[in-house]
Amino acid sequence: MKKLKQQIINAVSNSLTSLAYPKKEFSLAPPKNPEFGDLSTNISLLLTQNLKRPPLEIAQSIAKELNKELLRHISKITVTPPGFINFKIDESFYQSKVKTILDENDSFGKGGLGAKKTANVEFVSANPTGPLTVGHGRNAVLGDTVSNILEWQGFNVTREYYFNDAGRQMRILGQSVEARYFEILGKKFEFPKDGYKGTYIKDIAQTIIDNLGVNLSAGDSSFKEKAEKSIFDDIKKSLLNLGIHFDQFTNEKTFYENGEIDKLLSELRDKDLIYDKEGATWFRATALGKDQDRVYIKSTGEPTYRVPDTAYHRDKINRGFDLIIDIFGADHADTYPDVLLALESLGLETDQIKVLLYQFVTLLRGGEKIKMSTREANFVTMDELVNEVGPDVVRYFFIMRSMNTHLDFDLELAADQSDKNPVFYLQYAHARICNIIKHGQESGLELGDNFDSTLLSHPEELNLIQHMIRFPEIMELAFENLEPQIIANTLQELATRFHKFYGQCHVITEDRALSNARLALITSVKVILGNGLKILGLTAPERM
Repeated sequence: MKKLKQQIINAVSNSLTSLAYPKKEFSLAPPKNPEFGDLSTNISLLLTQNLKRPPLEIAQSIAKELNKELLRHISKITVTPPGFINFKIDESFYQSKVKTILDENDSFGKGGLGAKKTANVEFVSANPTGPLTVGHGRNAVLGDTVSNILEWQGFNVTREYYFNDAGRQMRILGQSVEARYFEILGKKFEFPKDGYKGTYIKDIAQTIIDNLGVNLSAGDSSFKEKAEKSIFDDIKKSLLNLGIHFDQFTNEKTFYENGEIDKLLSELRDKDLIYDKEGATWFRATALGKDQDRVYIKSTGEPTYRVPDTAYHRDKINRGFDLIIDIFGADHADTYPDVLLALESLGLETDQIKVLLYQFVTLLRGGEKIKMSTREANFVTMDELVNEVGPDVVRYFFIMRSMNTHLDFDLELAADQSDKNPVFYLQYAHARICNIIKHGQESGLELGDNFDSTLLSHPEELNLIQHMIRFPEIMELAFENLEPQIIANTLQELATRFHKFYGQCHVITEDRALSNARLALITSVKVILGNGLKILGLTAPERM
């Protein structure tokens, strides 16, 4: 389809030259009314100001010029008010694409935009202070799916998890476990202010008693060390439950231990971009065009996120990735520009760094919001969510809306086993096709290369093919925008068109030639559904 579009664009451009019209960039897309044709351009509307003529008149002159030459695969060129030029594509063009899809199979739609290139995708990156929650879940699924999209385009992707096990939160974690340790033993304890109150803290404390005994003293490093290991092991298990793995784990404290933080601060100070004020250390962002300076190190001596994050991103740049993607919650909107600014001030290129911000998740049950607070232990873990509705539903729900929009996760809809549930609807289409293919095999039909695609002339058959052949373009669009929901929406539309086709066209009929052709058609639908589901990280069931 991409080649055909380019052919039409070239023909229109040549017509403009022949008519001595100004060259303009113009769109080529399906018209709102499919009766007008398969593709339509607005070039005439763009030229009306230059030519001082009505767009309809301009469109007629361009169409007349286009009709002087036979455009391959174009059966008809028409003009509709206020000045659109419409192109009707031959049925034979669509019909021939069924075999293309079948031949390419699980490679159909793959692109080479990332061939011989490397990408780093950092996501989740939750400190090991507690189980992964639904908020972390959206981050995890988005990151993994974006990674899949990059791999589909040929990138060699490194999935990276960045964490800090040495900050204030971790100290409070260790103190929280210590307090529960002494509480279980019936000894005097003081629960830390802002301590972690979840039952998992008591579970860790009990494990420490079981493994290390009852004689640990206050301040023992084992409390923090055992808590970190236990929680991180659980985090990794939770991620695996969603089919997510990481290639690299990077610890923030590494950049303190290897001197990179000191080096960074020294270089910025040499450029007069670091100064001390009121006991704190500041980054002189105003010298670089920002409205105010930023605190780098608090008066307490604790660094803000900006310092280690800058050192960390310099490290990623130095590793030579062609593309670096960070997936952050919306609360990072104020900090990441400062990180990029500092990197640029050091002479580093940051064009390869793409920051994706996602909005947060609200769980709904019975239309009511479930209140969540990690520190107060009022939260739903990712494991609990997966156990309740299944990993496929969790993954799909987290990506079915743009990451730029707030997500209401409806637990009742997620658990629904009907067409109302978009995951059920999508997977059922795949399972239904598998069942039809099996029925065909039992009837003596076997898919081969000898089917007659010209028999696929029913409007719903052509409707299916028209949508399917856009899959490679859709995958490019998903890559360009780094938006997984584009794929989800496309698959939903394909499932809808398939169900509509099946409602009007029997696949297995007494007409063997027609049955073979339709069997090939639905198998091509199965190919695209399977490819799309794989990219989204969902299973493609053969029965439901």
